[in-house]
Amino acid sequence: MALRVLVVGGGLMGAAAAWRLSVRGHQVTVLERFGPGHDRGSSYGSSRIFRLAYAEPSYTELALRALPLWRRLEEESGQSVLTLTGAVDHGLPEAVERLAGVLAGAGRSAQRLSPGEVADRWPGLRADTTALYHPDAGRVHADDAVAALLKASGQRGAEVRHGVRVTEIRDTGRTGGGVTVVTDADEALTADAVVVAVGGWAPGFLPDLVSGLPPMRVTQEQPVHFPVPDALDWPSFIHHPGAGWHVPGGLYGLGSVDGVKIGLHGVGPVVDPDHRDRTPDPAAVERLRAYAEEWLPGVAGTEPAPSPASTPPRPTRTSSSTGRARSPCWPASPGTASSSGPPSANSPPTWSKGGRASPGSPSAGRHGGAETAVSAR
Repeated sequence: MALRVLVVGGGLMGAAAAWRLSVRGHQVTVLERFGPGHDRGSSYGSSRIFRLAYAEPSYTELALRALPLWRRLEEESGQSVLTLTGAVDHGLPEAVERLAGVLAGAGRSAQRLSPGEVADRWPGLRADTTALYHPDAGRVHADDAVAALLKASGQRGAEVRHGVRVTEIRDTGRTGGGVTVVTDADEALTADAVVVAVGGWAPGFLPDLVSGLPPMRVTQEQPVHFPVPDALDWPSFIHHPGAGWHVPGGLYGLGSVDGVKIGLHGVGPVVDPDHRDRTPDPAAVERLRAYAEEWLPGVAGTEPAPSPASTPPRPTRTSSSTGRARSPCWPASPGTASSSGPPSANSPPTWSKGGRASPGSPSAGRHGGAETAVSAR
């Protein structure tokens, strides 16, 4: 049965949910607070990591489902969004071996490498202790991905409305269920279900709507780019702490059109997305410069620059105390799922009104930078 579904938030999560719901024949309307291609949230910029290698097998399984969907999105939209470059995980042997085991269990190829073998293949990258190369990884162009998802949704009948801020979501009170969404223009829209994908605004928006959610925190992160000419030839990489390097959370990196991008994982200050200091943090830039001097010989002689997509605003990260992120779904009645299977790397479950988990909307990679719209810690 076709449902009328309202999607609140048109970033990566919301746009992906809208596309897949439209593919299933539902009547979808996307309500996005800001204009097309805005930089106020998290789904912007030129690069996020796509990968299959996760310590949690369930994430790998979801990423395997997502990979062909990225290609289907490219076909439908006519927009290239995913480039496979391969990825290198290195550092703490236990962490690297865990990834190797998950990939093997999923039937995907991976190759263990010594630091010397990594240096021979990618002279710009110094590996720590042990390394794992897996070819089914690379980068997603975040801006292009959101645009492609919304375009593909529109081609299948979805309505996309920008400049619409939602102020309230409530039950209709009608027999048979339903939900009413109220906008800042006092417009009341009714639907069978609503998908809430508001990223950094979730902690202030959701607790009164959805029970059973873990505490969430929004942090402002500062990745940098090193503008080297061979940036697009680099693999994505993750440095797991605990062997020759000891910074909690680890570091991610990847090549992009803006240069070689690196960032620490979930170390920024807690912020309110509507009231935050948008000035780049010199101390954060210096920490990443120092890391590059030791571990990235390929960027020697270049000055790091804050992400072009995050100047003046910097990316935000929304995470939960459980280490999992949520994209809540409020169904018209118990057991109604209204969001499933968007094309990206990291797929946490959604939550129903009663707090029950159901298949959900993935984001583009846990370590795709702190810019992922809703991401795990």
